[in-house]
Amino acid sequence: MSEDSDKVKRLVDFKQKLEKKVMEVESELKELQATLETLNSILIEKGFRRAEITKPSGEVESLPSSKAGATAEASSSPPQPEFENVIQLRAANGELLGTIYFIADSLRVVPAEDKNFDVNMSPFTQFLVEKVLAKMQEKDGELARNGQITPDEMFSYSILREGDIIREIAIKHVDEERLRELKSSIRWTLEKMYEKMTGQS
Repeated sequence: MSEDSDKVKRLVDFKQKLEKKVMEVESELKELQATLETLNSILIEKGFRRAEITKPSGEVESLPSSKAGATAEASSSPPQPEFENVIQLRAANGELLGTIYFIADSLRVVPAEDKNFDVNMSPFTQFLVEKVLAKMQEKDGELARNGQITPDEMFSYSILREGDIIREIAIKHVDEERLRELKSSIRWTLEKMYEKMTGQS
């Protein structure tokens, strides 16, 4: 019995050490996440500052994509290039759903800061991702296989999330025609999600 008691005691001690370690790791993770959010905020501010944006803090919560970001700025460099297009996406009732930042051939979609759009909510994945974004990517994949474009010129996208909440959609290699389609499709998708969130549908 004494041997069993010793085993139980050792197991209990080991369990307590594991629990303590888990708490330490969780605490460290929270600190790292807070640091990351701060860095994200700084990157968004540095890469996407524009005087004409009415809510400069609206994009702070979004997570940046390093590939689709703006160029780094030196302390004595000239003013940053302005966006060729800053497009506000609004619902039929005028409610701001999000903003598209489009420059060169890349765009970033940042939901309005007061909108927590869930990635699992219809029609985000079923329509926007599968029928619009994935189809554009598939089409360019075919063009690349046929040698009509290089792999580096292929349409690509990434969805940055905080849990299940969409913080940003970063898209590369977009022409004017696709921009028009994406603007319409994204606005329609966000409006339908907004209607579900507010019980209008």
